[in-house]
Amino acid sequence: MAFECAHNPEIRVMPLRIQFARHGGPEVLEAVDVAVSAPGPGELRIRHRAIGINFVDTYLREGLYPVAALPSGLGSEAAGVVEAVGADVGDFAPGDRIAYADGPLGAYAEVRLLPAQHAVKLPPAVDFETAAALLLKGLTVQFLLERTCRPQPDESILWWAAAGGVGLLACQWARAAGIRLIGVVGSDAKATQARAAGAFATIVWPREDVVERVRELTAGAMLRVVYDSVGRDSFTTSLDCLAPFGLLVSFGNASGPVTGVDLGILARKGSLYLTRPTLATHLASRERLDAGAAALFQRVREGALQVHIGQRWPLREAAAAHRALAARQTVGASLLLP
Repeated sequence: MAFECAHNPEIRVMPLRIQFARHGGPEVLEAVDVAVSAPGPGELRIRHRAIGINFVDTYLREGLYPVAALPSGLGSEAAGVVEAVGADVGDFAPGDRIAYADGPLGAYAEVRLLPAQHAVKLPPAVDFETAAALLLKGLTVQFLLERTCRPQPDESILWWAAAGGVGLLACQWARAAGIRLIGVVGSDAKATQARAAGAFATIVWPREDVVERVRELTAGAMLRVVYDSVGRDSFTTSLDCLAPFGLLVSFGNASGPVTGVDLGILARKGSLYLTRPTLATHLASRERLDAGAAALFQRVREGALQVHIGQRWPLREAAAAHRALAARQTVGASLLLP
């Protein structure tokens, strides 16, 4: 938190930021004090109230996904208040409540600069914690279920990690749309949570055979689409759950990336389709961002989506949050609080 000391206006306490100077485990995350300048053209200076933690943050920290330079900030989702606006910013003003889901890295901070094109204004009914826990994950569910492939009412789909932050929102979205979501989870407790959120059925993996359970639940018809955020350990299983001409939507690497794929496997398993979409592509234009956020906030207003925040950590404890995430000890959304 930045403020001027009464006894000496030249002494300032600078905002805290979490960064990493080398790739590795959670131990590479360090808390540093940084100076945050006035916003430049097209920028906002934002004081965060809540910061979203997402599994992609661990990929960046580990080096699976590249960063522009080291040391690097981390995190792309947060909610807070606009402190100042730069030139050429006409849609925002100091005091506006905003959130963002796909900004440049640097959300793990008390204060930051953000290009205004990434921000959306929060409706009065959406608080900061809800926004930081909801926006990235909710927009992910929105583009997966409405743009990548639009399942029809009464259609069955498979969703891996159905008790995670994205998964629980997907269960609710599917229930509101009349889609029968079969959720793959890691424990009986998570199965209960996924069903409470709207899953039509659950499969506890690896205790249960996912392919056989899908065959039972679909009376042998299998599926037109599978949504897989696990990656390496689930790839072949996901393909085996598809009907001919089915689509595998691979949107995460929780168990590691899928590498060395022989494309012939898609032919052998039934002329299948495979896609690896990203949220960044779907939010590349202002129009798409506004449309996606509007659809998401409408679901919240209707009561169809309720975010479950399972864990909160102080910003300084980001490394502990990453350890819990990597160990799959989290349920629902996780937050860092400045």
